[in-house]
Amino acid sequence: MAEKFINIRETAEILGLTEKQVIDLSNEGKIPAYKIGGEFLRFRLDQIQVMRDRFRPEGAEPKPSFKEQLQDFFYFNDFYIVTLIVILTILLFIFRQK
Repeated sequence: MAEKFINIRETAEILGLTEKQVIDLSNEGKIPAYKIGGEFLRFRLDQIQVMRDRFRPEGAEPKPSFKEQLQDFFYFNDFYIVTLIVILTILLFIFRQK
C-alpha cells in the first residue's frame, strides 16, 4: 500500500497550527518532513496523525465557525458596507429622476 503524503496546508489543519508554524517546526526537526524535488515539503499522514495531540497548543481556541467568521466580517467592514449602500441608494435616486 502506498504511503499517503500531505502538504503544508493539510498538515496545519490537522495539527491546529498555522502554515508558518508547520514550516518552522519542520525546519527545527520537530515534525518529520520530506522534500520533494528539493523544494516542496510533504508530510506522512500517519506520522502527523500520531503527533496531532502533541502539537495542539494548550488552551487553543477552536477554529471559528462560519457564523462567527461572518459576524467578524460585518463587524470589521460595517463602515464600507453602509457606505456602499448609501452610494448605491444615491445613484438609484439620481438615475430614476430621468
